[in-house]
Amino acid sequence: MKWSGVPEVATQRVMTQALATQYVFGGGSALLAALGADGPWWDRAALGALALTALAAGAVTFRWGARWPRPAFHGAVLLGTVLIGAGVVQSPDAATAVSVGALTTFLAMAACFFFSLPLAVVHLTLALGGLTAGLLVRGDVSLLTALSIDAMIVGLSVVTRGLVLRASSASRDPLTGLANRRGFDHALHEGMRAVSRTGEPMSAALLDLDHFKAINDSQGHDAGDRVLRQVAKVWRKDLPATAVLARHGGDEFALLLPGMAGPAALDLVRRIRDQYPDVGMSCGVAEHQPGESAAQLMRRADLALYTAKATGRGRCELDGGAASTLATDLAAALDAGSITVHFQPILDMRADRVVGVEALARWTHPERGPVSPVEFIAVAEQSGLMPRLGEHVFRTACAELAALHAATGRRLRVGINVSGRQLADPTFPERVRAVLAETGWPAAETVIEVTESLVEAESSTAVAALHELRALGLGVAIDDFGTGYSSLSRLDTLPAVILKLDSSFIATITSSTRRATMLRSIVGMADVLGLDVVAEGVETPEQDALLRTIGCSFGQGWLYGRPAPLPDVVELLDRSDRIAASSR
Repeated sequence: MKWSGVPEVATQRVMTQALATQYVFGGGSALLAALGADGPWWDRAALGALALTALAAGAVTFRWGARWPRPAFHGAVLLGTVLIGAGVVQSPDAATAVSVGALTTFLAMAACFFFSLPLAVVHLTLALGGLTAGLLVRGDVSLLTALSIDAMIVGLSVVTRGLVLRASSASRDPLTGLANRRGFDHALHEGMRAVSRTGEPMSAALLDLDHFKAINDSQGHDAGDRVLRQVAKVWRKDLPATAVLARHGGDEFALLLPGMAGPAALDLVRRIRDQYPDVGMSCGVAEHQPGESAAQLMRRADLALYTAKATGRGRCELDGGAASTLATDLAAALDAGSITVHFQPILDMRADRVVGVEALARWTHPERGPVSPVEFIAVAEQSGLMPRLGEHVFRTACAELAALHAATGRRLRVGINVSGRQLADPTFPERVRAVLAETGWPAAETVIEVTESLVEAESSTAVAALHELRALGLGVAIDDFGTGYSSLSRLDTLPAVILKLDSSFIATITSSTRRATMLRSIVGMADVLGLDVVAEGVETPEQDALLRTIGCSFGQGWLYGRPAPLPDVVELLDRSDRIAASSR
């Protein structure tokens, strides 16, 4: 925060409260001084009238100050200067005049609190000039006494300005100069109050840099910091004066647009983003709805952001359109039990037979048809439906596999994807235990699959949940291994028994010698640690052959079978068993 700028804490509400309080206490002090003074009754009456005027000004400020434009506060401070100057001249004796003159400290504090430094100096000069002139005009107060009061007020002004600016800096991000999360939250709550009074529209947006972590890891944090400063610079330049742009944390920015409806806000962020195509950014926008809280507004903006990311990044989405409708439809589908579960085979490459499956949610929308899991899972995460969706998939998979075992004796180990938000729920392990008891499915044949980055994001609660599940007998698999940045350092804290190599890692093992060497090292490391390895995304016989040569334990991919309803998977397995039997 620059010394010469308007302090960030000088919001409309705070200015109103501070000025009204000063008027009330100043008027009250002057009234007491008038009542206790010696001298002609008419001088005391005149001072009392000025005091009552100040009290009335305080009441008016309390009632209507929050609606005033900012320039109106200059007039309010000038009125205080006039009242104090007149009170000094009108005081019946020197002691009362000095007492009334000391109220100039209120004006000095207001000027240093409300305005930029140049304007604060102007107000302070006028106030001190009026005070000094008033004391000297009386003739019963010396110049040195007047100057001593001036010096005291100037010193108080300097201290007040420093403290106000220091308080303002607590709401600023030191890297970009933008508001930080605290500053944005304060501005958001101020905006909510204004909306409730005026009924004007207001929109909020969350902006997220695409692949920012890759910049930090490949070019260093200095390069990442330069990108953040550049984003702050170019966006601040093109935003309207009433907008509040904040660094919300990491590579995420938050934007508040008072007086702007959702479609207009969406057009604005798209236009600014398109002007700087070299900075990849996803944006989510939401317009405030009547009766909505600040948290609800930002949650919808967050949902819109995740929708933008899920549909390919580099996009801007407005909540209230397809995303919120999809969340409503997803909730209805869960109520109706119309979310189905497909199973993808997992092959034991040493015994050359399918020993497990991964359970995957599938949804066919009554109007849109099949919905991509990437899309509806992102919606479930941000709309609070993920616990319901995850539990539905878990219960359905366990029930179907238990029924298969009861009917045929075939036992297939099942992998269940679990989000970080589910793991962060302290009741999650107990709900897992309840589902297993309800369906009769054994914990030993169940694997919880979770990405290492999600566990990291959800902190110790998620890790503790994994340890508790492991103690129940469930297996734990780290999914998408090979794509994160700290997976190796987490192997000693996560109770994993399986590493699932990401399909993007497997895709190039036959064309990249270096990638194949890395794979061989990972498999060797896992063997030393006693971990099984599942290679995801196996699509060609060449990949299969190389994985077997390296010594990979398990494989999963279209080569062995696509995700399908359990009866179709069983039919495929039966056909494979018959072929294997006939070839013996």
